[in-house]
Amino acid sequence: MAAPVIVLTDVGIRFRRNRRGRRTFKDLFAGRSRRNRPGEFWPLRHVSFSVQAGEAIGVVGRNGQGKSTLLKLVTGVVLSDEGTVHVTEGVAPLIEITGGFVDDLSVRDNVFLTAGLHGMTKKQIQSRFDDIIDFAEIGDFIDTPYKHLSSGMKVRIAFAVISRLEEPIILVDEVLAVGDKAFREKCYRRIEELLAGGRTLFFVSHNERDLKRFCTRGLYLDKGELVLDAPISDVLTQYNQDYGVARA
Repeated sequence: MAAPVIVLTDVGIRFRRNRRGRRTFKDLFAGRSRRNRPGEFWPLRHVSFSVQAGEAIGVVGRNGQGKSTLLKLVTGVVLSDEGTVHVTEGVAPLIEITGGFVDDLSVRDNVFLTAGLHGMTKKQIQSRFDDIIDFAEIGDFIDTPYKHLSSGMKVRIAFAVISRLEEPIILVDEVLAVGDKAFREKCYRRIEELLAGGRTLFFVSHNERDLKRFCTRGLYLDKGELVLDAPISDVLTQYNQDYGVARA
C-alpha cells in the first residue's frame, strides 16, 4: 500500500477563552499567574488517523467539536500544540473561502490575486480565467469591486477559483450554505469530477445526504476527540443515536 498523504499522530491544539497574554480581573484578584491561568481549552486532543490518496472523508460532529479546527490543522493555518501533522500533498482549502479577497479590488483582480497566492502562474490563470468566470456565472461583474457583490456571488467566485486549483487534497467546510440550490448542485457536481480524478476529500457537513453522496469513510468528533473512524454509514448511525440528529 502506498504511503498515506495525511497522518495525524496524537494531535492536540490549545486555545484561550480570553485575550492572549492577558489576565482577567478575576485572575488578578485570585492571584493567578499567566502561566497557570484557567480558561484554556482543547478543541482537539489525542487525535490520530491517516488518509490514503483518493479517499473521501466525511467529518461529523456537533458545532464546536473541532471539525473546522481539524481542517485548519491539515491546511497548516494553525499548528498543533501536541503531536504531529504530516501532509505530503498540496491542499485546496474550501474553508471560509471568501477570506483573503480584497474588497476594493475588482473581481478580475481578485481572481488573479487569489489564484496566484495559491500557486498558479499568471499563464495558468489566464488560460482558466474564462472558465472560472463562466462557472461563477458573474460575467457582467468582472470589473466590479468585490465589496459590491452579494454574499452568494462572493461564494460563487471563490469556489470557482479554489476548485480550479490542481492541489491533490480538497477540504470543504460548509462553504456553500449561502449558495442557491441550483448553484450548490453545480458545485457538488464539480466536487464529484474532482473525486473521479483521484483527488482526496475532507468534507465537513451537517447534511447526511451530502455526506453519503461524497464520502465512503467518516470521522466522528465529540468533545474534541475522535470517537469513531469507520465507514460513513456507521459513523452517521452512531452520531444519530448519540444526538438524535434530524436527517437532511
